[in-house]
Amino acid sequence: MAQFKRILLKLSGESLAGEQKQGIDVERLNQYAQQIKEIAQMGVEIGIVIGGGNIFRGLSGAGKGFDRVKGDQMGMCATVINSLALSSALDAVGQKNRVLTAIRMEPIGEFYSKWKAIDAMRQGEVVIMSGGTGCPYFTTDTGSSLRGIEIEADVMLKGTRVDGVYTADPEKDPTATKFEEITYDEVLRRGLKVMDVTATAMCQQNNLPIYVFNMDIVGNLKKVMQGEEIGTLVHP
Repeated sequence: MAQFKRILLKLSGESLAGEQKQGIDVERLNQYAQQIKEIAQMGVEIGIVIGGGNIFRGLSGAGKGFDRVKGDQMGMCATVINSLALSSALDAVGQKNRVLTAIRMEPIGEFYSKWKAIDAMRQGEVVIMSGGTGCPYFTTDTGSSLRGIEIEADVMLKGTRVDGVYTADPEKDPTATKFEEITYDEVLRRGLKVMDVTATAMCQQNNLPIYVFNMDIVGNLKKVMQGEEIGTLVHP
């Protein structure tokens, strides 16, 4: 039995690039699809938000001279590309799914609504919600918090390339220590980079717990659903 009935899975665009550092690593993409199908077969209702940093990140684009609004819109389009790639990979393994977009772009994807997403999940479809919030100045972290709250998810699973929340960046500081669990207040007080402040505050205000784990290790998603403590729980 899965410990959660409905989840919002936040995937990193950078992780989707794999060892290539940019673009889409097909092997990593297929691993993600297999892991997602595995928990769907456990009866879990799955909503997904994917970042676009492997293709274009609006904020870094603004730092290079792009207009911020247009840069963020480019980033939204990057998340749609990643979402279509994941949709295709899920199709290939026989997992029903649909792509919803925060801005209208039929026939690429259907226009997002909470009720459409929930109805599709109840029918056993994996719902990939792309385009961020549809507005500039918001990250996909904030987009995933918003969607997780809207679809009434039991938890946000934040799949990253590290195995939890640390006192510092473990890729840069070898002395960093991992938290098994931590409160939202402490995350904000310590300035830990779990998600941006807006996203963290939204989860805190709406009592949506976040579980941070390493999605790049095959089998970890199922382990989380089975209750194995392999990451960090962020809670009220």
